[in-house]
Amino acid sequence: MDKKNFQIETKCVQGGYTPGNGEPRQVPIIQSTTFKYATSEDMGKLFDLEASGYFYSRLQNPTCDTVAAKICELEGGTAAMLTSSGQAASFFSIFNLASCGDHIVCSTALYGGTYNLFAVTLKRMGISFTFVDPDCTVEELNAAFQPNTKAVFGETVANPALTVFDFEKFATAAHAHGVPLIIDNTFATPVNCRPFEHGADIVTHSTTKYMDGHDSAVGGCIVDSGKFDWMAHAEKFPGLCTPDESYHGITYAEKFGKEGAFITKCTAQLMRDFGCCQSPQSAYYLNLGLESLHIRMERHCLNAQKVAEFLENHEKIAWVNFPGLKSNKYYDLAQKYMPKGTCGVVSFGVKGGRQAAETVMKNLRLIAIETHVADARSCCLHPANATHRQMNDEELLAAGIPGDLIRLSCGLESYQDLIADIEQALTNV
Repeated sequence: MDKKNFQIETKCVQGGYTPGNGEPRQVPIIQSTTFKYATSEDMGKLFDLEASGYFYSRLQNPTCDTVAAKICELEGGTAAMLTSSGQAASFFSIFNLASCGDHIVCSTALYGGTYNLFAVTLKRMGISFTFVDPDCTVEELNAAFQPNTKAVFGETVANPALTVFDFEKFATAAHAHGVPLIIDNTFATPVNCRPFEHGADIVTHSTTKYMDGHDSAVGGCIVDSGKFDWMAHAEKFPGLCTPDESYHGITYAEKFGKEGAFITKCTAQLMRDFGCCQSPQSAYYLNLGLESLHIRMERHCLNAQKVAEFLENHEKIAWVNFPGLKSNKYYDLAQKYMPKGTCGVVSFGVKGGRQAAETVMKNLRLIAIETHVADARSCCLHPANATHRQMNDEELLAAGIPGDLIRLSCGLESYQDLIADIEQALTNV
């Protein structure tokens, strides 16, 4: 049987690793920083990128590579790598293409930590960003590009604005300007959306969320579609299309082709120099989560749908934002790109504004207040007071996050119990 033809449920359980006769059924944890070689010549081939293998776990580790291979299969990519966090994955995905003086087009509907990474930290490194409304016109989107633009970045389902990304519009614009489309697919996961099928070129994940699903391990992942032709736009991407003197003049796009150039460069250069590697133990935990991802996502989406419908009909609720509601402005886009469901996160506001929202949060009993999301246990957060605290009111509104917004992540509990908890909290308003 061709593994490529397996359904995604089978890939969640068995992707990335096929043990041989007498070998461990579970992915082995190779808890070693170092790997032994017989000769200096053998080691030298690794440092010259002339042979594949392992010499130091800061760059690569067998356990991490096995789990990355599973995620690569789930997304339908050609190469992947794990990182220490989703933030590291977002950073690497940009810095692997852009340098001081370069420019990125980015959706305003963005996770607060990513926004801060781009608008503040990468700005200090000389990379500029133009943030565009995800609902912008094609003309407005094209106007955001500059001669030094190196990529377009967005989120499949924005955290916590729950904006559904219009892949077709953004991919068309990115490719017309000769740059790749990078998508953070954390909330949807490949179970609900495979961005490569809609024109994306690079996908990132915070594996800490649904992929892990159990509060066990922080992590991230980058997957390459293997479709973007770097050499066709060689003048834009000298890091991939000109010799790297730190590896004896290797040109990544020539030696590793469209399928492997991006991840090889990201590993050989950025992981080598920044060391944002995921531990083998964390990768093992991540794989355990991946084995049930397809089952969990179905329940997360069901719970969120039921809770959203309850909130939409409650007299004390000012508004509800969930792409699965027919009244939602992104319902049609969600049906187009994610017909099986979007995610388990619901955003809503309570009548009475910010103070009323804080009252509800103080009175929740089952649903915990946490700086987390996409977990087996339900949790909620007031983003304006937490993850997006660095934004001013204007930036909050631009990101689709009013001050009264409560982000509720529906876990795997009974949706009847979740609704009962919200209902009793609302009696205090």
